[in-house]
Amino acid sequence: MALPLRILHVDAERGFSGGEVQVFLLMEGLRERGHASVLAAPPDSAAARRARERGFEVLEVRLASELDLPSVARLARWLGDERPDLVHLHTGRATWLGALAARRAGIPALTTRRMDREVRRNWRTHWIYGSLVRRAVAISTPVRECLLAGGVDPARVTLIHSAVDPRALAPRRPPGELRAELGCAADERVLLTLASLVPRKGIDVLLEALGRLAARGVRPTCWIAGEGEARAALEAQAQRLGLGPRVRFLGRRGDGPELLAACDVFVLPARREGLGVSALEALAAGRAVVASRVGGLAEVLVDGASGLCVPPDDPAALAAALERVLGDDALRARLAAAGPARVAQGFLAGQMVAAYEKLYRELLEEPRA
Repeated sequence: MALPLRILHVDAERGFSGGEVQVFLLMEGLRERGHASVLAAPPDSAAARRARERGFEVLEVRLASELDLPSVARLARWLGDERPDLVHLHTGRATWLGALAARRAGIPALTTRRMDREVRRNWRTHWIYGSLVRRAVAISTPVRECLLAGGVDPARVTLIHSAVDPRALAPRRPPGELRAELGCAADERVLLTLASLVPRKGIDVLLEALGRLAARGVRPTCWIAGEGEARAALEAQAQRLGLGPRVRFLGRRGDGPELLAACDVFVLPARREGLGVSALEALAAGRAVVASRVGGLAEVLVDGASGLCVPPDDPAALAAALERVLGDDALRARLAAAGPARVAQGFLAGQMVAAYEKLYRELLEEPRA
C-alpha cells in the first residue's frame, strides 16, 4: 500500500473565489484519501480562515508582492524543517515565491494554472516552468495551449480539469421559498448568473441582450449574484436600458445551490474563462446553460447537447439563444437533463483528486534534477 503524502499548498490570494474553491475541493478530497494538506496563505486571507475552520494546518505567510523575499525565506525554513513530500502552488504569485522556496529547500514543486491568458516567452517563464517546478497543471485545453504557446515543454504540462462536487450543490430549502423571498412568481422564467462583476465576465453583454429581448416583449427575471469593481457601471447600464426591477443585483451570496435550484436558465457571457466552474455547477445542478464559446467553456459545453454556446461580445446572438431556450420547454428540459452526465465525463471532484494523486506519485518517482 502506498504511503500517505503530506503536501504544502500555497495560495497568495486574500479573497476567496473560484480558484480557492478548487484548492479546498482538492485538499478535502486528499484528506478523504488519507493524505495531509497544509495551506500556506496570507494571515488575513479568507482561505487561511476557512482552512482553520475545516481543520487544516495553516502556515501564515504574507506573500505580499513578487519581491517579498522574506516570505520566500519563511517558506524555505518551514520546508527545510517539516520536509513535506511536495509543494503545490495555486496562484501566479504563489508560483513565483513558492517555487523559489521549494528549490531552496530541495522539495519538488508543481503549479496549477487556471487562467487562459497569454504566457509570455521570456527568461522568467523558462526558469519557472523549465527548472523551478516539475510540472504545470492546466485546468482546461485552452489553458494548456497558452502554456505551450509561451514555450513551456509539452512534457511538463498535464491537463487536469477543474471540478465540482454535486453533493455540495444540494439545496437546503425548497426553490419556491427563495423565489418568493426575491419577489418572483412561480411561473416567471428566471435567468441566473454567478460571477465576479468584472469586465471579463461579460455581464454588460448580458444586459444588452436583455435590452434586446425587452424590445421584443420578452422580459425574464434576471438574478446577478456577485460583487466586483464593475457593479456601479452595470447598475447604471441596467437603468439606462430600462430593464427595471426584473434585473436584480444580489451582491455576494452564500446560497449558490439554492439560487441554482430556483432558476430556469444559467447564463455565463464571459469574454475569457479558464474553465467556468460556475457553469459546471449549473450543469451538475441540472440547469440549462447558455454561455460564451471561450476558453474552457467551449470545452465544458457541448453546443446543443449540454448547453447553448454563443460568440463572446455578441448581445444579438446571446439574446437569440436566451429567447430560444426560454421559449422552448422541451429544449430547456433536455439541456438540463444532460448536465449531470456531462459533468461526470471528467469534471467530478473525485476524478480531479484521483488525477492529482496520480500526478503526485509520478513526480515523486521521477529522479531528482
